[in-house]
Amino acid sequence: MEKTKSTETATNGYKKEDVKDIQIQVPWGYIRGKWWGSADKQPIVAIHGWQDNSGTFDALAQLLPNIAILSIDLPGHGLSTHLPPGQFYYIFWDGLLTLRRIVKHYKWNKVKLLGHSLGGAISFLYAASYPDEVDILISLDIASPSVRDVKKIATHTGEYIDKFLKYESLTLDNVPCYGYEEMIDIVEKAYEGGITNEGAKILMKRGMQPAYQKNKYYFSRDPRLKVSLLGMLSLDLVLEYASHIKCAYLNIRAVPGLKLEQPENYEKVLDIIKQGARKFEYHEVKGTHHVHLNDPEKIAPIIKNFLQD
Repeated sequence: MEKTKSTETATNGYKKEDVKDIQIQVPWGYIRGKWWGSADKQPIVAIHGWQDNSGTFDALAQLLPNIAILSIDLPGHGLSTHLPPGQFYYIFWDGLLTLRRIVKHYKWNKVKLLGHSLGGAISFLYAASYPDEVDILISLDIASPSVRDVKKIATHTGEYIDKFLKYESLTLDNVPCYGYEEMIDIVEKAYEGGITNEGAKILMKRGMQPAYQKNKYYFSRDPRLKVSLLGMLSLDLVLEYASHIKCAYLNIRAVPGLKLEQPENYEKVLDIIKQGARKFEYHEVKGTHHVHLNDPEKIAPIIKNFLQD
């Protein structure tokens, strides 16, 4: 593991030296991330959403100054190495394996997890797969991997595969690139009002790289991630995983939050988790799917109270 001091300014109890860039070697390259707080404390492992990066927790981490947090960039996201050529992203399973690699790297016997969206789904799978090795799971605006209409999955499979083959042929010579303000505007529009202009700038600190053309940038995330929605789970499998979760569990739901294809499944999953969890809390806060990035002050007190109880 390599740690270097961050050059970013932190606030609300954090000093610059309290935030460190980290990298963890994996067979295809590196997992990159940010370690907030004391290096002597085992951190909560924070995992971002699909096509986001570890910057999604920057604002929230600064409101939790006495809590060590390791926020990672998943493979193909942020500054982490993309998966090897030819490899499809099965995002839930890739994330589960990546998280296990990180736990093994640090030789942790038990972990605390914080996940937003995809990160919450990965943390759910980890807590279910290793129920005796997870102490706490905090899930932001998601309960489990999304369960999608099987008819739609069957209909779109061929389309996803062909798009994947198209995206994997992109190189730095032909990847789309943009000016900085144009890049921020594209990000804001892509989230359809779900993040603020400031939130877009935070994500793009790790979400874009300078292009060969002067004053131009390209998205650092792997374009193959756009078509990574194969290998989804069925409801019966999700509920079986939910029944294996034993840790203390906190779910914070944004309202209106994430638009789910089958929203009734959210409550079904929580009902199962509630039966087996050592402790269970559910809270709703007003905001978008990225409320933790836009309005972290709505989330931080809930997390602090949960961790203190």
